[in-house]
Amino acid sequence: MSCTEFSMILRLLQELAEDSTIPKNVRITVQSVMQLVSRNEEPRMAASKALQELESLTEINVEPFTRSQIFNIVSMLESVK
Repeated sequence: MSCTEFSMILRLLQELAEDSTIPKNVRITVQSVMQLVSRNEEPRMAASKALQELESLTEINVEPFTRSQIFNIVSMLESVK
């Protein structure tokens, strides 16, 4: 995955983290994922760890738009694996 794709993922995660309409527990998980993605480690490893964190959000009751944003990020991360 290129640096541009990771920066796009980070931008999308940042939007979610700053959205006050999203439940706090979801924002905390998103911030954790941001830290995982921004680390300077092997891209596949970072993507795998981030996916594990984001999968925990699929069972939480969130707004449909938020859920689609999360699924979009998951899709981008899966392309790394």
